[in-house]
Amino acid sequence: MLLDIIKYLSIPNFFNAPLAVRSIPRILAGFPMSIALTAISFILALILGLFLTLAQLSKRKWLHYPARAFISFMRGVPMLVLLFIIYFGFRADALPAAVIAFTINCSAFVSEVYRSSFSAVDYGQWEAAYSLGLPYRKVISKIIFPQAFRIAIPALGNILLDLFKGTSLAAMITVSEMFMDAQIVAGANQDYMTIYITIAVIYWFFCWLMTIGQTQLEHSLAK
Repeated sequence: MLLDIIKYLSIPNFFNAPLAVRSIPRILAGFPMSIALTAISFILALILGLFLTLAQLSKRKWLHYPARAFISFMRGVPMLVLLFIIYFGFRADALPAAVIAFTINCSAFVSEVYRSSFSAVDYGQWEAAYSLGLPYRKVISKIIFPQAFRIAIPALGNILLDLFKGTSLAAMITVSEMFMDAQIVAGANQDYMTIYITIAVIYWFFCWLMTIGQTQLEHSLAK
C-alpha cells in the first residue's frame, strides 16, 4: 500500500521512489561500520591533534617545525590519495588503513582548531596558573584545555561532519560501509541515480542529527 503511494514520487528515467524505499534497509546495513569509523577516527584525532597543538606551541624547534610540516602536508593531501598510499603503498588491511588515514588527516585540522582555541583563552589564565606554581602539564590539563575545548566545539563539530561524510571514501578500498552497500544495491538494480540520491539523503539525515547533538552540547556547556 505504501509503495503504491510512494510510486507517485518517482521521476521517470531519473528517480525510482519504490526502489529507493526498498533499498534503505540494505544501505543502512553499512551504517554501523560508517559510524564506527567516524567515532574511532575522531576520538584518536582529538588525542593526536592535542599533541600536535602542544608541539606547535612549543619553543623547541625540533617539536615545532616537524608538527607544522606534518599539519601542512595532511591539510594539503586529498583524503583519497592518503587512503591509497596507506592501503596500496604500505599494504595495510582495508579497515586499519581507513582508520589510520582518517585519523592522521583529521588530526591536522583538529590541531589547527585547538591552536586557535588555545590562543582565544585569556593569557591571564596562563599567568594565574603559573603564579600558583602549577607545572605545565597541569596548566594545560586543568586550566587551559577545558576552556579551549569549549571554544573549539563548533569547529570540531564541522570536522566531525566532514569526517562522517568522508568515510564514504573507505568504499574505494573495499571497506563495507554505507556507500559500498549503496553501490552494491545500485549495481544489482542497474539504477545508480536513484540509489545515489537515496544515499545522499541518508547522509544528510544523519548529519542533521549530529548537528542537533552539537547544538545541545553547546547549550549545555554554555550553562
